[in-house]
Amino acid sequence: MCPSRLLCGLAGSQAPVNTPSQAAGCRRFPDFLVSRQPLSDAGEAGRSQAVEGLLCLPERKFGVVVVGVGRAGSVRIRDLRNPHPSSAFLNLIGFVSRRELGSVEGVPQISLEDALSSQEVEVAYICSENSSHEDYIRQFLNAGKHVLVEYPMTLSWAAARDLWDLAEQKGRVLHEEHVELLMEEFAFLKKEVVGKDLLKGSLLFTAGPLEQERFGFPAFSGISRLTWLVSLFGELSLVSATLEQRKEDQYMKMTVCLETENKRPLTWIEEKAPGLKRNRHLSFHFKSGSLENMPNVGVNKNIFLKDQNIFVQKLLGQFSEKELAAEKKRILHCLWLAEEIQKHCYSKE
Repeated sequence: MCPSRLLCGLAGSQAPVNTPSQAAGCRRFPDFLVSRQPLSDAGEAGRSQAVEGLLCLPERKFGVVVVGVGRAGSVRIRDLRNPHPSSAFLNLIGFVSRRELGSVEGVPQISLEDALSSQEVEVAYICSENSSHEDYIRQFLNAGKHVLVEYPMTLSWAAARDLWDLAEQKGRVLHEEHVELLMEEFAFLKKEVVGKDLLKGSLLFTAGPLEQERFGFPAFSGISRLTWLVSLFGELSLVSATLEQRKEDQYMKMTVCLETENKRPLTWIEEKAPGLKRNRHLSFHFKSGSLENMPNVGVNKNIFLKDQNIFVQKLLGQFSEKELAAEKKRILHCLWLAEEIQKHCYSKE
């Protein structure tokens, strides 16, 4: 057992209360793995690295199953198999896939039924297509498992709210991945906008086409851009939204006009078509100057692993109720905006 905050806590953090780590038991990390950096005001990136400062190793690991082995699922499997501080708390049991694969990199395929019923499986990583997230989350929460899900959690605001209520009823962690907040570009933007008075701004994202049936309406499949805007400028209100489509050309352009609490305009555009390169174009104008487009701020390394670090901290009770409530509020606000954008676009058809 972990009787004190020194053993199961982070340096300078509060002791977890009634968390899985207390039941699992732990032993000390070797000193070379312990970070002494304080966590106050560390932000998302600081939080992701703070698992380095966990002062204990578990005597029993959380059994994990990965659902879906596309790009995100494959990266999750890689991170779980490699020796990282957060991976020391996790034991990869297998993966679930609709395809008959047998095994991937030595990791066995198991059935969904076995993953749900196994006492060995305590955590599910949902890395399937967006349209299937809600059903998988509900099944694993009802089976008493903790859940990490790639964004968006669901394709409706009401469904996400219900799933969060279910997680709280079951006493389980429900974590929506947002690796875009762990990118070097976002860290740069966060520093650039802090304390500045926004006059107006725009964010354009271009990429190849996505199947809406699998990945959802563009406001949901592109919710990471909306999350950037909300995280940078606070809660937003919807002014207008339009959707231009040429299905025969696989062309789509969604234009959304938003407004900050101070009535400052923000325009968000998603444009997708064959041959369009994946890119972000931004323009923010402040009273003190302007920021046009993104400079080269470095390579994003191990952002999924950083997200896993945050998830492990939640499993160990290292986040305060205030922090968890703020994250939940932000995520639900973005999902609500995405749903409102969808309604506005369809009302004009």
